[in-house]
Formats: sequence, structure tokens, C-alpha cells
Amino acid sequence: MDSLRLIKNMKHMFLEINFLKMAIKKNITVGGKRKTAIAKATINNGKGKIWINKVPYENFDFFKKLMIDEPIEITKKVLGNFKFDIRVNVTGGGSESRIEASRLAIARALVKITKSEPLKRAFSRYDKNLLIADTRRKEANKPGDSKARKKRQKSFR
Repeated sequence: MDSLRLIKNMKHMFLEINFLKMAIKKNITVGGKRKTAIAKATINNGKGKIWINKVPYENFDFFKKLMIDEPIEITKKVLGNFKFDIRVNVTGGGSESRIEASRLAIARALVKITKSEPLKRAFSRYDKNLLIADTRRKEANKPGDSKARKKRQKSFR
């Protein structure tokens, strides 16, 4: 009887350990938008590597790399470490809006996986657009005109 109870307890403990391992290896996917660029960031525990469209962000030019680095450096300063692997897929938009959408998705993913209120406040204090998307969009063209605000030229003859 005791050996049966011991086996049941061991089985229960084994299930709990597997559940904890699954909880540690969770993937969280978060999105970010800027103009017509849409970024989806998948974050999980790892070594601190970041890929944007399967390219390490270290390969980007200096200023784009700095923009991607901002949420990472703030996270290192607030939490003390950065042990997350982040994969970002970005579609649409131009090069700058792609970087800004990626930056937004990375910051949101870091806040979601850490559940850290001080990190969220630090992002808000540094730059509001790290957590909140910029909702400005291109104005629609008016009928009969070539651009949103441009009017046809008049010649008074």
C-alpha cells in the first residue's frame, strides 16, 4: 500500500516538474505597428540574442541599431540582466517605420514577459512610443486632386 502511494506521489511530482519546465520555456508573441509596418515579436528565455527578419540586429547600421538597443538597455538598467531571445518578423512600411514597429514590439514583449511595473514606468518615462503605438496615418486623397491637401492650380486669365 505504501509503495503504491509512493509511486503516485512520485508521478504527481514528475508532472509538476514538467509543468514548471513548460512554464519556464513559454513563448510570448506581441505586436507593434508604425504607419503601415507591422512587427510581431516572439520572446522567450535565452541568451540575450535578437533577430529581426532572421538577421541579428547587430548587423544593422549604427542608428537603427541604437533605436533597437533602447528598450534593451533600459531593461538591463532596471532589471539588471537581459536573458531573453527575441525574434521579430516585420512586414510592410519603409525602413524607419519597420525599426520603430520592431522597437515597440520588443518593448511590449519585455514588459509582458517580466510583468515588471518599474520597467513599464521606465519605458514610459524614457519615451511614450516604446509602449503606445503612434496612431498617425497618411491622410486620404480627396476626389479630383493628386494629394491629400494639394489643390488644382488656377490661372486667372
